[in-house]
Amino acid sequence: MVATIVASLPSFLLASSVAHSSSTSSLIFNKLRSSSRLRFSFAVAPLCSRRAKFMAHTLASANLGLTQPANVENPKIAFAAKEIDVGEWKGDMLAVGVTEKDMTKDENSKFQNSILKKLDRLLGGLLAEVSSEEDFTGKSGQSTVLRLPGLGSKRVGLMGLGQSASSPSAFRGLGEAVAAAAKTAQANSVAVVLASSEGLSNESKLGIASAIASGAVLGIHEDNRYKSESKKPQLKSLDILGLGTGPELEKKLKYAEDVSSAIVFGRELVNSPANVLTPAALAEEASKIASSYSDVISANILTAEQCKELKMGSYLGVAAASDNPPYFIHLCYKPLSGPIKAKLALVGKGLTFDSGGYNIKTGPGCSIDVMKIDMGGSAAVLGSAKALGQIKPPGVEVHFIVASCENMISGTGMRPGDILTASNGKTIEVNNTDAEGRLTLADALVYACNQGVEKVKPNDAHPIVDLATLTGACIVALGPSIAGVFTPSDELAKEVFEASEISGEKFWRMPLEESYWESMKSGVADMVNTGGRPGGAITAALFLKQFVDEKVQWMHIDLAGPVWNEKKRIATGFGVSTLVEW
Repeated sequence: MVATIVASLPSFLLASSVAHSSSTSSLIFNKLRSSSRLRFSFAVAPLCSRRAKFMAHTLASANLGLTQPANVENPKIAFAAKEIDVGEWKGDMLAVGVTEKDMTKDENSKFQNSILKKLDRLLGGLLAEVSSEEDFTGKSGQSTVLRLPGLGSKRVGLMGLGQSASSPSAFRGLGEAVAAAAKTAQANSVAVVLASSEGLSNESKLGIASAIASGAVLGIHEDNRYKSESKKPQLKSLDILGLGTGPELEKKLKYAEDVSSAIVFGRELVNSPANVLTPAALAEEASKIASSYSDVISANILTAEQCKELKMGSYLGVAAASDNPPYFIHLCYKPLSGPIKAKLALVGKGLTFDSGGYNIKTGPGCSIDVMKIDMGGSAAVLGSAKALGQIKPPGVEVHFIVASCENMISGTGMRPGDILTASNGKTIEVNNTDAEGRLTLADALVYACNQGVEKVKPNDAHPIVDLATLTGACIVALGPSIAGVFTPSDELAKEVFEASEISGEKFWRMPLEESYWESMKSGVADMVNTGGRPGGAITAALFLKQFVDEKVQWMHIDLAGPVWNEKKRIATGFGVSTLVEW
């Protein structure tokens, strides 16, 4: 009996080697375009075959709940760097970044800061008067917007920077505050100026302007794709005053735009619910990146059958329970021209939903309702791929790798006590099905090592960084806003931490205490997949280390905390800016 099935499937499947011949069955693919998607027909015999089951699972992944994200175009802000007197600028709102020191007044309650003194004079003393009445002192997070006559701008906003402002995160916060104020005021055109910019180096000015621009893009972004109604932000242009002009600054602003759009992309991936962002949908998004930047990025999407051929038993063990099939994503960035100085790999955990498996997540604090975020590592990796596709840095080849799947419960799923065999031959006794992310990363890391990531010259950049929402233990240790870093390489740690100082993201290096490995030993296999509660983030990192070639420099980043803003219930896009900067 031969069954013929016609279905709309992700277009990346057409680029993958998914046809397998045997004496009992054959697959015939016909490319048919319908709307903007590819459709194809195939015959399967018999339906009970493994291949038929696989394709049936693909068809079964039709959207649960009939939810589709609206096609919302993210707003674009036109940035410009200008040297113009603040009193002459014309637009909807002039925002002034002020420290507590800038707000100091003399015995006559007049500003001592030159820019604030000038604005106050043009406004007939109203700025000093109103700031006192509003009890605005310049503390971090404070802001006040005044509609006062006397200037070319319709409004003047004072944005607090705290006692001093020197970090990228402070100026990114300024950009976000300006975007929020612009939204409230429905401002179309805004300018930003620092009350105190004297003595800043050219490099500092470039960094400050970039951080303000990045903050504005991120601040104006609202993920309204799943809301029935939403308002579009009005902000169209933002002028940065007093920090210089010229092509170098313009290039820096363009870089900030590219990275920020990639952060937004990462946020939206994590925000997407699991009934929309299935492993197939995540692979589709990766494929779109390769299509959009095909001059520098290529895609190879592997199916479950192909992963089986590569002996990825650890990854496939996690994926076995779900009706949504796994997809192994491999993007590769190669520059347009010039020599390759280093080959690197970024590996991201890609669990589009984690139920915990048979060790199901239950009870207060289990966070099963937000387990869509368990692909936060892959969002950072794919966001970085998008940014590199736009920026096109020379001299480096980068592999972006995600073993995407769901961790569900069914009769076909892995059980506690099962033994899995990873692609490097090592065996793992599963003593907890809810420690699944490391099982998928095991095969992804082996695959990454096989891509030839290496130093081309002794002092060139270095190879594999994995990112994962791996352990609650790391959140207990470092809180919700700091990622844990584990690496045997001081050199690699130095490079990534230097990048994080520029990005403003927070990382903290944790120990790889080898003696803790004792708790990971199994009586019947090479290892178990989780130790006891003490040092849980450390033992998880030690587990991953078993799947990295000793000759390869490696870093594990546990971003379980900072990937999600619990207060706002939205994703942060954490990791993208640091990875791109690195």
